[in-house]
Order: sequence, then structure tokens, then C-alpha cells
Amino acid sequence: MKKNRTRLIISLFLVLGISWPLFAQGVILKRDIHIKKSEQQDNVISFGGQIVVEGKVRESVIAFGGKIIISGEVDNAVVGIGAEIILHPTAYIHGDLVSIGGSINRDPQAIIDGDTIFFETSEELWNSIKTALGGLFGLSFIPFILLVKLFSLIVWLIIALLLALLFPRQVVASAQEIRRNFWPVFGIGFLSIIIFAGLIISAALLSLILIGIPLLIILIFLGIALKLFSRVVIYIFFGEILTRALGSRNPALILQVIVGFLFVSIVTFIPLCGSLVAFIFNIMGWGAVIKSRFGTRSTLS
Repeated sequence: MKKNRTRLIISLFLVLGISWPLFAQGVILKRDIHIKKSEQQDNVISFGGQIVVEGKVRESVIAFGGKIIISGEVDNAVVGIGAEIILHPTAYIHGDLVSIGGSINRDPQAIIDGDTIFFETSEELWNSIKTALGGLFGLSFIPFILLVKLFSLIVWLIIALLLALLFPRQVVASAQEIRRNFWPVFGIGFLSIIIFAGLIISAALLSLILIGIPLLIILIFLGIALKLFSRVVIYIFFGEILTRALGSRNPALILQVIVGFLFVSIVTFIPLCGSLVAFIFNIMGWGAVIKSRFGTRSTLS
């Protein structure tokens, strides 16, 4: 009974901790969401449920699994990851329509101002991955390795999308800092990683006599924040480059995150050189975040 009560309290803290900043930014995060004709919302996110938009969503609609049904208006992107997307004749999407591993059922009269991007996953793709990696890892380990890898990628994508929705200006400002001041950003990132590693080691040694424990805890939380924020910045940096190269004139931020996520995931998954590339991306991300102070100060003109 006591264990169940403890678990309930922890669950409540987790739910409130995640939901509060989302609600503060105008984000609806539920399983089933219904935006009626007379209603307007900023951002809508669902995990495994059904999203019905009859009214207007001023930003983006994102679904992980489940179904998206739109007969109203969406000012930005509609993103379905493993979700079924249904567009009725009156549907109007001002941004991009993105489907990864799901399906799109679009009425010819539905309007999409942006791009339609569709990534289909299949059993043939899974078999190709197993065949390609079989000689490197051994077939018996592949299902487990891919399962862990795919789970971590899904978690990263969810975190990236949430941070992009919560702090759009900050992540964009940090990403553009790389383009404007690449070498200063790279130098700051390299030095910051070295200094941070030294501080972690020093705090760990001091924690043996209890003095360094508070410092170690602060550094751990700071490192997590830098890691999360910098990864999203890298996604946006490469996502913007690739989407513009593919012909998108004004790509939505959500689309930049997804395209950048796919690019970084593929590149860093390459054997041998993937770890080196990931380290270089970390340097760039840390430098951009620190130089721009988490996107709150930028040299953009």
C-alpha cells in the first residue's frame, strides 16, 4: 500500500512537471483532443489517441500514433509519426504535412500551402537493415540493438519537438548562431566541453568529502540541459539547410526539426566514424547554446 502511494505521488509530480510548462505555452497534451469549430488552440500533441480539428490551431498538430482528423485550419505544420492522417474537404493547412511511418488520406479539395513529406516504413526496410548490419554485429544481436536504438531515437524526437514548441525563438536563435559565427561557436564549444569535464571530475573528487556534492548535482543538471538544448539546435541547423536545399522556401520549424533529426540519426549511426561526427555535432551545439546563452542573446542583425 505504501509503495503504491509512493508511485502515485511520483507519477503526479511527473505529469504536473511535464504538463505545467506546456500549458503555460498554450500546448494541449492529451490522449484524445477535440478542437471544436468555435475553438482556437496554439499547439496540439497526442500520444496514441485521436486528434480532431474542426476549429483552428494557430501553431502545429503532432501525433505519435493514433489518428489525426482535420476539417478545420492549421496555421503551421501537421506531423504524424506512426499515425493515420485524414484531411476532409474543408481542411486548410498553411504549413507542411509530414507523415513518418503512418498513412495519409487526403481529400482532393483539402488545401496544403506547404510541402507534403511522407516516409513509409515497411517489412522490406526492416529486412534490409538486418541484412546490412548482420555482418557487423551478428544476427542474434540485431533485434535487441535496433530496439534500443529505435527507442532512444523516438525519445530524442519527442524531446526535440517539445523543446521546439516550448522555446521556438531560443532554439532558432542558437541554431542561426552556428551559421553566422561558426568558428567562434566551435571554439567555445570545444573549450566548454573540456572545462565542463574538468569541473565534473573535480566535483566528483570533492564529493568524497561531501563538499562537492551540491556542485556535482548542479553540474549534472546543467549538463543535461545543455545536452538536450544543443541537440535540438543541431537538428534545426541541419534541418533548415536540407529543407531549403530540397526546395522548401520557408520550412516550418517542426519540419526542420524532423528533417534534421533524420539526418543526424543516420549520420551518427554510421559505424566507426559515427561517434566522431556525433562529438563534432556536440561541440557545435554546446558552442551555439553557450554563446547565445540558451538563445536569449544573439548577434543576429
